[in-house]
Amino acid sequence: MADIEIQKVTAHIGARVIGVDISKPLDDITAAALRTALNEHKALVFDDVDLDDEGQQAFARHFGDLTTAHPTVPAVDGAPNVLPVDSERGRANHWHTDVTFVLNPPQASTLRSITVPPYGGETLIANSAAAYRDLPEPLRALADTLWAEHTNDYDYAVPDENIDEEQAAQRAQFTSIKFRTAHPVVRVHPLTGERGLFIGGFAQRIVGLSVGESRKILDLLQAYVTRPENILRWRWSPNQLVLFDNRITQHYAIDNYDGAPRRLHRVTVAGDVPVGIEGKESHSIAGDASHYTSVA
Repeated sequence: MADIEIQKVTAHIGARVIGVDISKPLDDITAAALRTALNEHKALVFDDVDLDDEGQQAFARHFGDLTTAHPTVPAVDGAPNVLPVDSERGRANHWHTDVTFVLNPPQASTLRSITVPPYGGETLIANSAAAYRDLPEPLRALADTLWAEHTNDYDYAVPDENIDEEQAAQRAQFTSIKFRTAHPVVRVHPLTGERGLFIGGFAQRIVGLSVGESRKILDLLQAYVTRPENILRWRWSPNQLVLFDNRITQHYAIDNYDGAPRRLHRVTVAGDVPVGIEGKESHSIAGDASHYTSVA
């Protein structure tokens, strides 16, 4: 414990962890210290990691049971819990929280750099608790009352005629099972009690409002999440791992590296069912994700 050093990267989100070899099993005290640091900083960066897919999964298991790679997208061959985040398979350049269209999205995600482009390719991670605190009181009071439907059959904002056959096939695969879940717009973190805006790209409609009305409110709230002060902009280097709290962050992979290859491997930890400020849990509207995740 005395050897662990936590260095803040920005005021509101992110810290670099020094003095922990995550390629080896962690004792309970070290694992608890990392959980505490994650609760505070929302995203933790580990440099010069000596990990393969098995090692990444072993590290992630210190925080709970693993999900499979994704509800609809194939895993890395021979590693059903590992999702390849590969530029050749599409680019997730939109703000989102991982897999919020299922009843219990992952509680935490790990990303490990495999192939880093010579420039660009940063990952943005935003602190949605800081965003909630930034809201003016009347807007915060409104957000506290709202629920939103999240779905993987979301508005891509790209006309069908503008996508090629490969992109169309990827989209069809992503929506091969259609999920729709109602989540509180303000989620209470089960460990810290913090409130955070639980929205992002898969949130498509405010319950009780039209799509047009919903878009205006969601865009207004989202603008607080993506304030520069609330964002960690992480420039990847080889052999890095980033662990972030998926319950109280959003992230965005910047498509700014031309045609260069970029590949990360993602392993996610099974999460709990989100709860709003009144103690009401999220509920599923369509789609069964039991093949993907247990409930933490």
